[in-house]
Amino acid sequence: MSIEIAGLDTIDRTLLRLLQEDGRRTTLELAERVGLSPTGTSQRVKRLFREGYVKAVRAILDPKKIGRGTVVFIQVRLDHTAPHIFERFSEAVVKAPEVLECHMVIGGFDYLVKARIADMSLFQDFLERVILPLPGVRETHTYASVGDVKPDALLPI
Repeated sequence: MSIEIAGLDTIDRTLLRLLQEDGRRTTLELAERVGLSPTGTSQRVKRLFREGYVKAVRAILDPKKIGRGTVVFIQVRLDHTAPHIFERFSEAVVKAPEVLECHMVIGGFDYLVKARIADMSLFQDFLERVILPLPGVRETHTYASVGDVKPDALLPI
């Protein structure tokens, strides 16, 4: 079931799906798939970029081949919650290249961090070097992924 997205028609949504699947598709291929002229398709794609529906086009690398084969999820609880602590934590976590995602959450902890490391033998070093020195960290709980069930899922359009 697809949801209506203001300002997008069926062709726009199809173009977004196709670009999500493979951002290297040519304008000609996109045009053939949506039944428009290459010029019309190009104009629509440019508008989707200009209006911010498409934020970037990038390559998805194989984590194992670049030495980042292990995913860990880390729950982080801060020693106290105040705007300046959240700000300092956010600024610091953005600088950590191993951290792929970091979400402020509501519940029993403050942040959920997703990171990629080479393997679990290097986890302790990563924890001591990157996570524990982050501003305000009081407690962490880590969960190592043993398999990717649905990694890098496409957004439903």
